[in-house]
Amino acid sequence: MSFPLTPASPADLGLDAAALDRLHAQITAHVADGRYPGAQVAVARHGKLALLRSFGDARLDPARVPASDDTLWLLYSNTKVLTACAVWLLAEHGALAFTDRVAAHLPAFEANGKGEITLIQLLSHQAGFPNADMPSQAWDDHELLRKVVCEYTLEWAPGSRVHYHGRAAHWTAAALIESVTKVDYRRFIRDEVIVPLGLGDELFVGVPDAVQHRAADMHEPGPDGRPVKRADENNARFRRAGTPGGGGYGTARAMAAFYQMLVNGGTLAGRRLLSTRTIQYVLRNYTGDRVDGHMGMPMHRGLGPHLRGTTDTIRGLGSLASPRTFGHGGVGSSYCWADPDSGVSFAYLTNNRVADPWHSERMDRLSNAVHVAID
Repeated sequence: MSFPLTPASPADLGLDAAALDRLHAQITAHVADGRYPGAQVAVARHGKLALLRSFGDARLDPARVPASDDTLWLLYSNTKVLTACAVWLLAEHGALAFTDRVAAHLPAFEANGKGEITLIQLLSHQAGFPNADMPSQAWDDHELLRKVVCEYTLEWAPGSRVHYHGRAAHWTAAALIESVTKVDYRRFIRDEVIVPLGLGDELFVGVPDAVQHRAADMHEPGPDGRPVKRADENNARFRRAGTPGGGGYGTARAMAAFYQMLVNGGTLAGRRLLSTRTIQYVLRNYTGDRVDGHMGMPMHRGLGPHLRGTTDTIRGLGSLASPRTFGHGGVGSSYCWADPDSGVSFAYLTNNRVADPWHSERMDRLSNAVHVAID
């Protein structure tokens, strides 16, 4: 199956090549300065791919492996939107409603006062258990996964705060998907979201052993600031696990294509995944200008991505973005977004987890370089 975005020149898509050259120059400088070993970016518009470029190295140890267009990058929390998309499909097919209580579809989830939590609250980071997690033993034991999720305990009343649920909400979503479909959540995401979009060779929630050689290693700054290999993610078991809130892998052009589907009302290359009404519903702002307690700013949460809005600050999407621009990031490493006003989608993936303030500052500059390229 051919890739769903056909190549086109930036000029043919109304994008300023000089502005995109500045984007290239900034990333090239970051790699040269040792900020991260490698990166990949993609820009798409109106169903066509205007830019795909890889930089630096995918791996450093035991030997350098240059980044290529087929390199798979750890998406971290960009994975959340893929998991959320599986829930959107279940709603569209009538298996559930966003206003339903989670416990209506996941028996025993009502334990510890969680019985009234809705899917809207879960997917917009208002569920009230942001620091809950999952032991790695549950990656291979889905009965344990379900048990742990159902035993999560509240930290505050659901709906009373907006606070980023780094792992807990999407482990809950994974258990919900399995309860409703009787299928491993990774298989459901692959069979019902990724493959129907024509992205089966470049997007994975659970990387098969046969393609793990394409995965970039993830790094973090060492004592001298230079990237050093992380211990937690650079192994076959983690890549295979496909954790639903932070374990997906993909290429930049696959993520740009996924966001093209969203910005084009649920359709990619003539294949309809979701209805326009569903897309409009999940991209509403469900948290207004309430401050996200983890992020320290309003995040304008949809039911998966977040939106730019009109507040002074926003993470990752670019301060110059249209208020309707939506997307998601991966901790200290990446961001993907789309702008409904222009039809542009952008994916930026790297292999080093860099802390704020530098991470947020570079994302604002890089995203703005794309925004100013839009005619």
